[in-house]
Parts: sequence; C-alpha cells; structure tokens
Amino acid sequence: MLYERKSELARIDTAVRQAQEGRSPLLLLTGPLGIGRSTLLQEAGSSPPGNLRVLRANAAPMEQDFAFGIVHQLLGPLVADGLPAPGDHDVPASEAVLHDLRSLLADVCATTPVLILVDDLQWVDLPSLRWLTYLARRAHGMRVALVCTLRDGDPRARHPLVGDLAAAADILRLTPLSLDGTRALIQHHLGEPADDSYARACHDSCAGNPLFLHSVLRDQALNGHRPTADQADQARASRPTQLRDRLAGCLHDQPGSVRDVAAAIAAFGDHGEPDLIQRHARLDTISYQRALRALRHLGLLVLHDTPRFLHRVVRDAVESALTIAERERSRDAAAEILHQAGRPAEHVAELLMAVTATHRPWAVGVLRTAAEVALRRGEPAAAARHLRRALLECTAGDGERARLLIDLAKAERGIDPAACERHISQAVRLLSSATDRAAATLLIPPSYLGEATPSVVDLLRNVSEDFEPAGPQQGCPGEIALRLEARLWHAGHENPAELTGAVKRLRSLGSSLPLETGGARELAAVLINAGVLSTALPAPDIAALAGQVLEREPVTSAGARTALPLVALALYAADAVGAINAHLFCEQHTDRPHAGVYAENALIQLARGRLTEAREHADRAAELADADWREPTAVVRAAVAMESGDIPLIEHLLKDSGKRWPANLATTAMWQLLEASLDTRHGRDADALKSLLACGRQLDAASWRNSTLFPWRPRAIVLHHRLGETRPALALADEELARARQWAAPAALGRALRLHALLPGGGGVPALRESAEILRTSANTLELSRTLLQLGRTLEGGKEAEAVLREAVDLTTACGAPWLTERARAALGSAAPSQEAPLTHGERQVVSLVGRGLTNQEIADELGVSTRAVEKRLTSCYRKLGVAGRRELLGGRSARGAFVSR
Repeated sequence: MLYERKSELARIDTAVRQAQEGRSPLLLLTGPLGIGRSTLLQEAGSSPPGNLRVLRANAAPMEQDFAFGIVHQLLGPLVADGLPAPGDHDVPASEAVLHDLRSLLADVCATTPVLILVDDLQWVDLPSLRWLTYLARRAHGMRVALVCTLRDGDPRARHPLVGDLAAAADILRLTPLSLDGTRALIQHHLGEPADDSYARACHDSCAGNPLFLHSVLRDQALNGHRPTADQADQARASRPTQLRDRLAGCLHDQPGSVRDVAAAIAAFGDHGEPDLIQRHARLDTISYQRALRALRHLGLLVLHDTPRFLHRVVRDAVESALTIAERERSRDAAAEILHQAGRPAEHVAELLMAVTATHRPWAVGVLRTAAEVALRRGEPAAAARHLRRALLECTAGDGERARLLIDLAKAERGIDPAACERHISQAVRLLSSATDRAAATLLIPPSYLGEATPSVVDLLRNVSEDFEPAGPQQGCPGEIALRLEARLWHAGHENPAELTGAVKRLRSLGSSLPLETGGARELAAVLINAGVLSTALPAPDIAALAGQVLEREPVTSAGARTALPLVALALYAADAVGAINAHLFCEQHTDRPHAGVYAENALIQLARGRLTEAREHADRAAELADADWREPTAVVRAAVAMESGDIPLIEHLLKDSGKRWPANLATTAMWQLLEASLDTRHGRDADALKSLLACGRQLDAASWRNSTLFPWRPRAIVLHHRLGETRPALALADEELARARQWAAPAALGRALRLHALLPGGGGVPALRESAEILRTSANTLELSRTLLQLGRTLEGGKEAEAVLREAVDLTTACGAPWLTERARAALGSAAPSQEAPLTHGERQVVSLVGRGLTNQEIADELGVSTRAVEKRLTSCYRKLGVAGRRELLGGRSARGAFVSR
C-alpha cells in the first residue's frame, strides 16, 4: 500500500550502503500530517539485508516526559545493563551519559551495521533527543544510518535540538500522490479500477494526501460503494469520523493561537477572507501569520492565498473540539463580521442558518435579501429555508410577520403547495386590509387541473365576501376581483349546479370576451373549461373563445402562467390544436424548460394522433415537474398511456397513484380508465367494463360529459360488443353519437360514427364513410386510420378496400401505432409495407449496428452522435418498417434486408 515512494526508498537503501562503509548518514523524512512518513519508515526496515541490524523507536505525545524512553526502545534489545533507568529524571543527560550510550552503540556497530529508525521526532523525550543530536554530531566512522521522521507544523518541530538534527541531515520532503497513485490506491481498497471522474473526485478532494485518501476509501468500502461515475459525488462528500477524530487530536496539541485561527476558518466556511479571519481570531498580524503557517505546514489548508481547509472533515474536526455554546458564538461572531464588512447577504445568511438563534437587529433583512437572491437563481427551496429562519428571528408586528409569511408562500408555491396554503392562511389573519388579504389568497397555486382543498375554498369564500373592489374591473382591486371569481368558479367545477352557473356566466360575456387583463383571461379560461367539461357549448364555439384567450395571452415564462393549461385542454378537447401549437413553440424558447409547456405539447401530439412524440413530451414533462405540476403531468401521461396501450407505463402510473395523488374527480376517473385499460390488455374484459361503468356514473353525477377528456363510453361500447352484449352496447353508442353531434368536434364525431357502425344496425359502410370524411377535417390521423381500417375490413375486398387499407397502413406507421399497422397489413393480405419510404443512410447505419448487438450509447460512440440522435433515428426506422421496437427490428431484419440496403 506504499505508492510513489520508490525514490525515497532508494535513498534510504543508499544510506544503508553508506553505513556499511562507515560513512554514518542521517536522513530526515518530513511532510505534513498524513503524507505517509510512518508507512515509509516501516517499509524501509521491513526487509533488511542479512548483515544489517534494524533498531526502531516510535515516539508518542504522551511519552514526551518519559526520560530516555526512545533510548530504551532503541538500545534495550542490545544490552542488558548500562542504560539509564527508563523514566528516571534524576539521571541528567550529561556529556558522560551521552558518551556512554554512544559507546554501547559503537560496540554493536563494530560487528554489524545498524539502521536506526525513529518515527515522529517531534515527540521524542528531551534526554533521548539530546542523545540523538549528540550521536549525529559524533557518528563519523560508525557503521550506523539514522533515519527519522518529522511532522511539519508541530510546535515541538521548532525545538532547537530538532533544528540541530535537521541541519545535519539530508531532508527528504514527501509529496502528495499523483492522480495515477490515487487510482492505484482506489483499486487496492475497492477491488476494481476507478472511473476517471471518481478518481478525480478523490484526488481533488483529498489533494493527494494518503491519510485522507485511505480514510475516504475505507468509508466508501464500508458503505458498499463502487468507484463508478455516479458515486463520485459520494466520494467527494465523504467525511470519515475516524479521520475527524485523529485530526481533532492533532489540533488539540497546537498552541491556542493556531486553534483560534482554525476555529475562525471553520466559522466562516467558504466565505472567510484573511483580514476577516484575523479579526475573528483576535490576533495581531505576526501571531496570525505564524498560526496560519503552522496550519499550512500541518497540511490542513490548501495552497491558496485565502485560507481554506484541505477537506470538509478538517472543519468537522475543528468544530468537534468546541462546545455547542462555543460553536454558536463563533458562527454568530463570523456572521456579524461578514455583515459589517458589507459582504453579500446570501453569504451572511448562510452563517446565520448555522446558528440556533441570534438577536442581531439586521438578521431578518439579510435573510429576506438572501431569499430574493435565491429565487432569482431558481432555488426556491433555499429561499424558503432563509425565510423560515427569518420568521424565527422576527420580533416586529403583525404586518412585518405577514409579509414574511407571504414571501415564504411565494417561495413554496412550486415545491410545497400545502405549506404555501398554510402560510397564506396564517398571513391572512394578520393583514388588516381586505385588498391585501385577497391579494395574498391569490398566491395559493390555483391547481387548475385538480381540485382545490376545502380549506382553500373556505379561505377564498371568506376573503371574497370581505372584498369589494372600488369599481367594476377597474385597476388593481378589479383585477383581484376577477381572479377571485375565477378561483371560486373553478373550486365548484365538480358541482353540477356550479358548473351550470359557470356556463351561464360564460354566455353572459358574449361571443367577444373581455380579455384586457390577466385576471379577465384567467376568468375566461375557467368558464371555458366549464363549457368543455359539460359540453354545454359546441366545440367550434369553445375553440373560438379559447383562441381569443390565446391571442391575448403574452408569450412569457412558462412558470408564470396561470390558467393557460385550461385553454390548451379546451383546444385539445375541441380538436383545434393548430392554434396553440405555434404559441407553445414560441413559449418553449423563452425561458428555462417548463413541465407545463411539455405537458401541453404532449396533448397537442395526442390530439394529432402522434403517439411517439406525445410520449416523449409527456415523459419530459414528468422529469421537469415541480410539486404544482406533478399531478397534471401524470394525468397527461395517463392519457398517452391509454391511447398507446403502453402496459409498463400504465402499471407504473397506477402504482404511483396510490401513493401520491389526491382523490379528486379528474384523477379518480383517469385511474379508473387506466385500470380498465390494463384489464383489457390482460383479457379481463368483464372487470374492465365494470371499472368503466363506475367511472361513467361518477362523471355523469358531476355533469362531466366530454368523452374526449374521459373516454369511458367509447371503451365501454367496444367491451359490451366484445362480450356479446349488443343491446347495452347499442344504447351507449346511440348516446355517444348524439352527444358527439352536439359537441361537434371532428375527432369525437368521427369516432362515435365508427363505433356505431361496429354494431348491428349501426349504419355499416355509409356510417364509416361519413366517419372517414369527417375525420379528414380533423388533426387526429390516428382516429382516421382506425376508421379506414374498419372500413377496409367491412368492404371485404375490392379496389376501394385495398386503397383504404393501404392508407391505413401508412397512417398507423406514421402515428407510431405498430399494432394497428399489423392489423391493417393482415387485412390487406400482405406482410410487406405498401409504399414505405426507404431508410436514409444514417438510419441504415443504425439498423446495422443494432444488428451487431450494440446499445444506443455504443451506437452513438461509434457514429460520433448523441444518444438522442440515435433514438430519433431508431424511432423513424420503427415507423418506416412498421415494427414496435428493437426486438421486432432484430427479428425481421433478414426478411427486410433488401429494403434496408436501398
């Protein structure tokens, strides 16, 4: 376990040869704490030549007052008598005693060369140190080599006798391990080669110090970590307690000034500067520089102008030597010094957060400023922590406390809606103005795709009753009134009476909506949503009204939007997604990626029947979703999963739903639809039908009649038909067709006609032709392909059937629905694609590498592209070749060889 010390070992071997020749060399191995002096000394005497005697002595701090202790360790094994009594302070280290001890050693050297190894010279007792110094000056002609180690930075290292020895010795200063040495040590401890990022993390955090590195790697091994890239941060953050305790013991032996400077550096953390640290330690410049030099010699500081500990565990060691009260006072003093020096508020706040309590009059202002900075950086969790602490420090009146609670709620909006609601409720009780109370209440996230909690509804109603704007929709009070009205209407969207009232309110606004302000657009979006859920207004009217809102809604940060998701939902349900597509494309490039934008894009792709793209956007939305968007993105993913029949995704969502989502009508209905989809995929049609009918009863009770959003009835029609239950299937189909004609969205009406034609007396070929004609006006090509497939099967041969089925093959392939493609090809009577586009050169390369068994990452490395590019090329191949995935691509590769090579 001794790495990169060959030159030092060679120098010691040279000293041994010199001793054999009677030249009596003296070597001094120096370096900071943990650099490996003792290990090197142990290795130096581990395999001596046959004619060499090795004498060892290990000094210890607790034995410094044990007179002649080191002498006895060295010479005791050689002579039975003639040595001073160990620990006898009455025997002075006189010239005569020192001469006698030298003579004893000289007698031994006369017959056998001797290698003397003394570890930790700085702790050698004074009489033994006198003798070693005496021996070094008078060793000429003796066949003896003296090799000692000396730790830099220790107070005893500055003793005059140690200085005399150092002056007479050849100094070997041990250096830190290189990156290669670090890799070798990692492999020794963890049993396998280290990833480059892991090795660099260990090397950088430990600065090549073997002791620090050994401790970190032992800690990693005990925790079962491997030297992989994903564990690099774990290695960097490791703070071994054994190392901490050893460092604490080392610091305990240092002078008070050194400990004071170390405590000051620890108190400031990453924000200490030389003048501030000196001020905290209360030392003059000379004493401060001397203490700083001692810490650097000990190897506890990095080589930098600004004092910083080598490793986080050094700070732990320093703080472990302090009492709790001392740590509190030290950190509090550091915060005060940093504030007085005019340093950034976030730096001062970081120190305040480490103190249990402070009574600084400026603390609340600093914490609030730090929270504002954190929010601007996009770190709401950090801002919330600062503001919670500010509330603990706040001793001002109700108004100041209410403002802090409101600021805290703003920070919590996207990460903890429940806490946001709780803190707004607390702030409202402290505010004296009805306008302020109403404005504060509007900070609670609206949860437009879910249901407001009863406590929020009560708060909205109470505040609304007290609030009276100065004029109808004039200025700030009018804007607040509009937003309050929007929230109240939405809070009742599961109540049929409230839903009817919202539709009536929408009609009262006329065909040209007042949309001058954000509040007016928010109200309009909520009222339009009521019309969508109830289908009280036809889809063309809904699309026109939603389009008006969209035209007036500015393209701003996605995170700042309020009711726009409801507009996207309305256009999705009305089969009019073309209007929102360009808007979201612009919005996607205005700021950081936002879950809402991707969720709405997923709806657009779903409305167009593009399942692959819908899945990509829905998954990206789930990755980006904060607390306020997790439920809406899960609902969107559920819609995608149902349409594509993705069993793993359905199972994942159902498993997750039991742990996370509140039981509102939208999520309850969606999970029932998911369960029915899963049962259908597993052949449990009766169970699936039961879930669908239960879902339908709940939705009908709330007057939610839109089959595009919750397609329970179309799925129930198919299951009734499959189970041979023609009468209930026909009854539902008649009802679905009537409602679809009333709703008048092309996708919904085309689907209803197709389902009706599936049943006896349902219209047959004419109904399917009408369905296809209507669906050609729709954006949803997947629904059109389903109708064409059913029409082609019903026609039972002929040119029209062949043409219809060929179109169905092309459409299903483009939509990413391979199971429909297979059915269409089977109906067409040919397994080959109709008019498939040839693969591009890049696609052929990817298919070839897949055939060799390479992973996406390996393919990306081979072609010099990103894994994302590989995934896109594979998706295109799946569509063109009509396969569902990699397995089918490999299975049918030989049969398609000629096609792939074109």
